[in-house]
Amino acid sequence: MMIKRAAKHLSRVNDVFWRTTRIEREITVFPDDVFLTSYPRSGNTWCRFLLGNLVYHQDPMTFLNLESRIPDMYVHSDREMRNLPRPRMIKSHECFDPRYKKIVYIVRDPRDVAVSNYHWEMKKGSFDDQFPLAKFVPLWMDSEYWPRLGSWSDHITSWLSTREGTKNFLVLRYEDLQRNPTVELAKVAPLLGVDPTPERLKNAVERSSADRMREMEKTQGGKWVQTKYTRQDKPFVRKASSGNWRSVLPQEPVALLEEKWGHLMTRFGYELTSTNAEPAGVLQATR
Repeated sequence: MMIKRAAKHLSRVNDVFWRTTRIEREITVFPDDVFLTSYPRSGNTWCRFLLGNLVYHQDPMTFLNLESRIPDMYVHSDREMRNLPRPRMIKSHECFDPRYKKIVYIVRDPRDVAVSNYHWEMKKGSFDDQFPLAKFVPLWMDSEYWPRLGSWSDHITSWLSTREGTKNFLVLRYEDLQRNPTVELAKVAPLLGVDPTPERLKNAVERSSADRMREMEKTQGGKWVQTKYTRQDKPFVRKASSGNWRSVLPQEPVALLEEKWGHLMTRFGYELTSTNAEPAGVLQATR
């Protein structure tokens, strides 16, 4: 009964955080737009800071100017976004959309994505602190968790099967961004029309650090559109790390994730720990 109530509440809360209109497919798209696209909780906000600090290198990014520079398409009207200077950078969680011509696609280990989504739902008030992580993961893996987006696997497949190897489609692994952010950020610079000088890259990375974002969140989290109506005792910027799932995710949901999505995980270099995981499939990640 507890699980059913949680699943029903998740659906109801997601209706609040995701528009129920078709605005996502009806927004004006310009050919020079750059879409920062990912499955939810894969590092999109951090990348918005990285890209924003690379472009607006003389005026650092904050949670308060983020929406005017790299808007979240789910909380702004088409009219507002049409009035932004071009070329625009836009946050999106959409599956494949043929109108997107320039895409930075972020991929993150789904085991860490599951943990991050669990804490995000808790911050939104979908369930209390006692709801088990092991019970949440199967709900999250279901394609009906976000019906429009599908599952983590659905989302990635929609983009790789249509855009892999094509011009202006760049895949970044969250883990690579953490390991060597200046190198990975330099790969995005041509899409943004920016000269990736060493100093500019270094400053963008430093200004987008997790520690700096956590400090800003303390004073700006209650004003930012994404978090102002969520629990203020729960941070938006949490561990900001890779592999945290190893210490918090029980073996049963790990095995379930790897069994169902192992073929995609191995293609992105994510090591499997379960003997029941699927073998690698035919999709190749653009690295």
